[in-house]
Amino acid sequence: MSGTNSPEAVKKLLENMQSDLRALSLECKKKFPPVKEAAESGIIKVKTIAARNTEILAALKENSSEVVQPFLMGCGTKEPKITQLCLTAIQRLMSHEVVSETAAGNIINMLWQLMENSLEELKLLQTVLVLLTTNTVVHDESLSKAIVLCFRLHFTKDNITNNTAAATVRQVVTVVFERMVAEDERHRDIIEQPVLVQGNSNRRSVSTLKPCAKDAYMLFQDLCQLVNADAPYWLVGMTEMTRTFGLELLESVLNDFPQVFLQHQEFSFLLKERVCPLVIKLFSPNIKFRQGSSSSSSPAPVEKPYFPICMRLLRVVSVLIKQFYSLLVTECEIFLSLLVKFLDADKPQWLRAVAVESIHRLCVQPQLLRSFCQSYDMKQHSTKVFRDIVNALGSFIQSLFLVPPTGNPATTNQAGNNNSGGPVSAPANSGMLGIGGGVTLLPAFEYRGTWIPILTITVQGSAKATYLEMLDKVEPPTIPEGYAMSVAFHCLLDLVRGITSMIEGELGEVETECQTTTEAASSPTQSSEQQELQSTSDQMDKEKVSRAVWEEMVNACWCGLLAALSLLLDASTDEAATENILKAELTMAALCGRLGLVTSRDAFITAICKGSLPPHYALTVLNTTTAATLSNKSYSIQGQSVMMISPSSESHQQVVAVGQPLAVQPQGTVMLTSKNIQCMRTLLNLAHCHGAVLGTSWQLVLATLQHLVWILGLKPSSGGALKPGRAVEGPSTVLTTAVMTDLPVISNILSRLFESSQYLDDVSLHHLINALCSLSLEAMDMAYGNNKEPSLFAVAKLLETGLVNMHRIEILWRPLTGHLLEKVCQHPNSRMREWGAEALTSLIKAGLTFNHDPPLSQNQRLQLLLLNPLKEMSSINHPDIRLKQLECVLQILQSQGDSLGPGWPLVLGVMGAIRNDQGESLIRTAFQCLQLVVTDFLPTMPCTCLQIVVDVAGSFGLHNQELNISLTSIGLLWNISDYFFQRGETIEKELNKEEAAQQKQAEEKGVVLNRPFHPAPPFDCLWLCLYAKLGELCVDPRPAVRKSAGQTLFSTIGAHGTLLQHSTWHTVIWKVLFHLLDRVRESSTTADKEKIESGGGNILIHHSRDTAEKQWAETWVLTLAGVARIFNTRRYLLQPLGDFSRAWDVLLDHIQSAALSKNNEVSLAALKSFQEILQIVSPVRDSDKPETPPAVNVPVPVLLGSISGPGLSRPFVRTDSIGDRLGRYNSSEPPVVTDELEDLNLWWAAWSTWYRIGSESTKPPVTFDKLTFIPSQPFLTALIQIFPALYQHIKTGFNMDDLQKLGVILHSAVSVPISSDASPFILPSYTEAVLTSLQEAVLTALDVLQKAICVGPENMQIMYPAIFDQLLAFVEFSCKPPQYGQLETKHIANAKYNQAEWVALNYVPFAERSLEVVVDLYQKTACHKAVVNEKVLQNIIKTLRVPLSLKYSCPSESTWKLAVSSLLKVLSIGLPVARQHASSGKFDSMWPELANTFEDFLFTKSIPPDNLSIQEFQRNESIDVEVVQLISTEILPYANFIPKEFVGQIMTMLNKGSIHSQSSSFTEAEIDIRLREEFSKMCFETLLQFSFSNKVTTPQEGYISRMALSVLLKRSQDVLHRYIEDERLSGKCPLPRQQVTEIIFVLKAVSTLIDSLKKTQPENVDGNTWAQVIALYPTLVECITCSSAEVCSALKEALVPFKDFMQPPASKVQNGES
Repeated sequence: MSGTNSPEAVKKLLENMQSDLRALSLECKKKFPPVKEAAESGIIKVKTIAARNTEILAALKENSSEVVQPFLMGCGTKEPKITQLCLTAIQRLMSHEVVSETAAGNIINMLWQLMENSLEELKLLQTVLVLLTTNTVVHDESLSKAIVLCFRLHFTKDNITNNTAAATVRQVVTVVFERMVAEDERHRDIIEQPVLVQGNSNRRSVSTLKPCAKDAYMLFQDLCQLVNADAPYWLVGMTEMTRTFGLELLESVLNDFPQVFLQHQEFSFLLKERVCPLVIKLFSPNIKFRQGSSSSSSPAPVEKPYFPICMRLLRVVSVLIKQFYSLLVTECEIFLSLLVKFLDADKPQWLRAVAVESIHRLCVQPQLLRSFCQSYDMKQHSTKVFRDIVNALGSFIQSLFLVPPTGNPATTNQAGNNNSGGPVSAPANSGMLGIGGGVTLLPAFEYRGTWIPILTITVQGSAKATYLEMLDKVEPPTIPEGYAMSVAFHCLLDLVRGITSMIEGELGEVETECQTTTEAASSPTQSSEQQELQSTSDQMDKEKVSRAVWEEMVNACWCGLLAALSLLLDASTDEAATENILKAELTMAALCGRLGLVTSRDAFITAICKGSLPPHYALTVLNTTTAATLSNKSYSIQGQSVMMISPSSESHQQVVAVGQPLAVQPQGTVMLTSKNIQCMRTLLNLAHCHGAVLGTSWQLVLATLQHLVWILGLKPSSGGALKPGRAVEGPSTVLTTAVMTDLPVISNILSRLFESSQYLDDVSLHHLINALCSLSLEAMDMAYGNNKEPSLFAVAKLLETGLVNMHRIEILWRPLTGHLLEKVCQHPNSRMREWGAEALTSLIKAGLTFNHDPPLSQNQRLQLLLLNPLKEMSSINHPDIRLKQLECVLQILQSQGDSLGPGWPLVLGVMGAIRNDQGESLIRTAFQCLQLVVTDFLPTMPCTCLQIVVDVAGSFGLHNQELNISLTSIGLLWNISDYFFQRGETIEKELNKEEAAQQKQAEEKGVVLNRPFHPAPPFDCLWLCLYAKLGELCVDPRPAVRKSAGQTLFSTIGAHGTLLQHSTWHTVIWKVLFHLLDRVRESSTTADKEKIESGGGNILIHHSRDTAEKQWAETWVLTLAGVARIFNTRRYLLQPLGDFSRAWDVLLDHIQSAALSKNNEVSLAALKSFQEILQIVSPVRDSDKPETPPAVNVPVPVLLGSISGPGLSRPFVRTDSIGDRLGRYNSSEPPVVTDELEDLNLWWAAWSTWYRIGSESTKPPVTFDKLTFIPSQPFLTALIQIFPALYQHIKTGFNMDDLQKLGVILHSAVSVPISSDASPFILPSYTEAVLTSLQEAVLTALDVLQKAICVGPENMQIMYPAIFDQLLAFVEFSCKPPQYGQLETKHIANAKYNQAEWVALNYVPFAERSLEVVVDLYQKTACHKAVVNEKVLQNIIKTLRVPLSLKYSCPSESTWKLAVSSLLKVLSIGLPVARQHASSGKFDSMWPELANTFEDFLFTKSIPPDNLSIQEFQRNESIDVEVVQLISTEILPYANFIPKEFVGQIMTMLNKGSIHSQSSSFTEAEIDIRLREEFSKMCFETLLQFSFSNKVTTPQEGYISRMALSVLLKRSQDVLHRYIEDERLSGKCPLPRQQVTEIIFVLKAVSTLIDSLKKTQPENVDGNTWAQVIALYPTLVECITCSSAEVCSALKEALVPFKDFMQPPASKVQNGES
């Protein structure tokens, strides 16, 4: 004490002490000398101490016994004045703390004596107090003595003393405990192990305590003893004690020093072992007591509950529970159970009242309640204390309604109590005080006739008890009516408020700590129903524990609370009370929501909902949801059976509205009371403020609101807000003015409720949307099958919610639009559907115009999300919906067309989704949108969408509703392609960028990028899509569309194809062009052949297009020509592609199938295309060539095969490096063709196609009828004309097989007849000998071949024979026209025009031309080895033999003449060759053939025509003579090189020719001779000429002359014989001149012969000859009789030489042998 030990204070103390001692000495001077002496010595003592010591106070304390002694002696005098003076002095010493322990002991003993003498009682108390409060020197017995002293003074006769003593006792008790606390403080740093308290011993345990603690322990222990009416251990000398005072002291200690009991096990032990049993024991009368029972069931000293003790016990219990529930878990459980029991209806009213007050005290301590919950309710086998408290309150409230305070037995029986709790009610009908005149003036509850006023008893949140504070009352007070009810009501409200604020506070902290979401700070509520808050790991466990407690608390109390609150709500007649009840229900609902306790949340909300609706209103959602636990049936609240009472319908409420219920069947009207409206407002409030935690209960809330809105007649207007307005049908709503003024407010709150949805977190928002959707589903179910006005509440509110949540529209967009799309827009009720579409399109438009952050242009995902439903509407078939959709698209285009960006695909998708069957108007509207896009928006859309534009435009082309739209859309495609062309570079850049991005994404995800026409570059893909679309249109069923599309396709590829990457051409060829060709071919071949009468309306169709087949033929022609043109003009691009050869094959295949189609138009066009791709069409001359590579259809000449082509003055240098070649691709020159080999392959492929076309088309059909197809001449001509050009390229590898194939085709082609109606155009008049163009072509083909062979290498020359064969075959046509299968052909003269007859051609000119060619060719090639080896000469001869032998029988006279002249020419060349090769035998077989040919010609069997003139005859004879001349000049002179037989045949023939009279009949012979005198002569001369051959040099020549001789001799013999015969016969008549000449000629010849034989060396003449000569002799002799002088003289000359033969016989024989 700084104040008492400062030098001044010490000085003052010394002075005071001295003056006190002086005064004492003065007083005692007379009566009490010892005291006076002591006082005086005391003065000296004090002075001495002061003089000797620096630390004066310490010295004083040391000597305090002596210092105090005079004063103690003074008190012993028992003189009041002296006593007072001494006590004052002692007090002063005490206050300076200069009293030692011994001194203090002495002082107390002295005070005890004063007390026993009843002296200065108040002063005593004061002194004790000073002694104990200023210092701590008093301990143990002296302390107990001091305390007992105070107790004793409490029980004096004097009231003042009693009260002062009581106060002092209280203070002293406090001091004792304060000392202990201080002691603990001092020793706090010295940590000591607490010694466990063993057993239930009391005194022994004290040994462990420190001094102050020991005192406190002993004191408290004795207080317990005293209250229990036992003897104290420590407070020795107590005489009496009251239980009430003891309980009060116990209460104050427990209340003021809880930490002592909590920190020291010894004290805890006391609590457990002493206090609790004591309390329980004292409670027993109250427990056992039953009101109305005659006697108590136990012989306890107190029969009836005694108010003072009971009330104090409850206070102690309150303290115990409040402070020590953690120590006294079990005991508190008992206490709390007792409290609950005290509420029973059979307990006295005052007991119930104080019990309710006690409970109220607990209810305002939410932390305490939390602890109960943790300690009891959450333990497995423990009483559910917290739940019981709440349920007890509920039962208590109920019992008050059912058992009025009067205790009316009838009511009691009717209520049917059960012990565990009375019936609880859940009202559905309740309200507030009527607006206007009230029914009751006082606020009160009224239920089933029981009326209970509501008293204002306490400020909310504090439990200010009335009866627990009546410490001075001995008799139980009377409790006013309504008091218990009001306290219980407040208990409920405080309980709800406490729990909710506590839990929400803690929840808030947890959320803030966890910082789970950014909203945690900003939004006061955080939904936890679906998402457990994530938190850091250390907080996790803590939070789990807390959460479990919170949930248990709510679970424990909600049933009881709800039952009680619902009952009160139903009974309330006071607006404020109703408001409080609703608020409690609302806060509980919100709390349950935050904790995610769905059942309880829904139950509270159901209660509010039921309160909002009229009684017994049939709203299924309130009876079927999880919250329906509150329907009218008995069910169990966690083991406690609770019976539900149906709500009372006789509510004392003012009706404020009458309306129609929302139901499928029209029903009567229903009434709304003011309380309903109040509940409705609470409901709105709940939804507004706690929407975030409503979760699935949104359904309940919104369903109720929907019904209320319907009853009140609010209808949706634009934007979804509800405005008052009534449906037409049904009785109109009756609304009081009160509610009329409320309606705009309600409507406003409703709108605000949905506006406030923008503050909900995402999960809650989803719940709201889900609830609206299910409401909407219900409304839709109701609207099925009738045209009643549907409830549009849900749809309108969905729209409103969507509009206010635009800033985060993506999280609700899917459920929202999904519902509108899948359900509402497809509803049969048109009003419903219309609203659905309206809502959907409004949302989409609003979404697009909303100022999002980031803006839509940077948030593509969102934009796509917004537009998606627009696209989804396409799956709905109702035309009204689709019209709305398209109108929306049109509006979007007009307002946001420029900024649609990535939304384009969806918008375009909508246009593209219009199907054919959807009616013209929809298609027109959609097409209008598309036209707008193509004209205005192509440049603004991302290039990736251009492909979709193409697709959509294409799809309109395929619509068959309206031809004009189809044709216009093809025009649009052309415009689009133009746009691509103009903006090519930009588009390409953008697309490549996009592609790269997508590629990267795909790689990251590890998927393959999939798009049409991949791997072509994106810009090329765009073109390819365009081409593909046009390709589809090229096979449209309508010819006009096909034609237009085909022209557009080929023009586009032609005009813009150069933009494509080189590699993309591959796709163009395969995926576009060939695909198209395939489809066209298929359609053409399967097209219908039926005649189409007219083209719709009165349009006439030309006969060339009057069947589908013919119309398709046109398409086929167009397509094939287009493809071929591309192949031709872009060959330089296509050829470097890898599989050009495969493409070439496919193209050739198409050409082949077209060429072989049974349609003249198609087949001829196919050949034209064939010609085009072979570039037979003349290439551009150098002078016309453009400077740069052409972009449009200028055929670029490409040199195939031979390097310098016909149209180019400079040959291209061939390069073999691909790089060079591609490098050249961009230069100004067309690239040079790839390697020779590949080229050759192409040409060979072309050749085999040509061959197949040729062989198939010219192969005669097996059977013939009217419809048989025979190829036309122009076709065949074109076919054959292709060959020469083709051959130029393949000649290097053209071999015999190919030639054979060619021959077959040429032959067949020439054989094809002509149809009679075409003949006038093709055939000249029969008389003119002209070739048809086909025949010309055939010869040209062969000509080309032979020229090529001529200049070709050696190995080609083996083909000559084959060519000869071919030509010779044609030559044969002159006499034997070819047959075409089994076909009957007529001669042209007999064919009737315009009948289906076939006319044979005149083949003579052709055959003759062929023959000329043969001769020419042979002249050039006679010596070639192949020609020699292959017996060509023989074949020529063999072929010519036919016309020669026919001679006059030939179809045309010119033929045999040409044949002869040809033969002569050929032989003049061929015979020398034959002679050269005589030895090789290669010509052996030719000679007989030649002999036969001569024979057949010179001695023909055909008779000359009768009209043959002499001149003509002579001319013909001169031809025969020429032949003989040939024999004489070319054959016989070389006889020795010629086979004998042949020479023999010739001789015989000459013989035959030179004898006139071969014929037996005279006349014939006459004619013969008349005709061929010259001829015979020539023959004989020739024979003779050979006979005189004396220039024989070789044996072989000898042989030939021998043959000639024998022939001559034989001939002479014949002539002579005939002459003799004739002479004999003729008698006198002279023989004809010729015969005479002949015989003379023969005779001369014989003589000449014999002469020459003589001159010849004998060895040269063989015996046979001589024999023949000699054999002539007799015949000559016979002639002697002839009459003619000339003959005679000749005979003489002939006979003379015979003299040389006349020799002796021997020699002759010898000679003959040799």
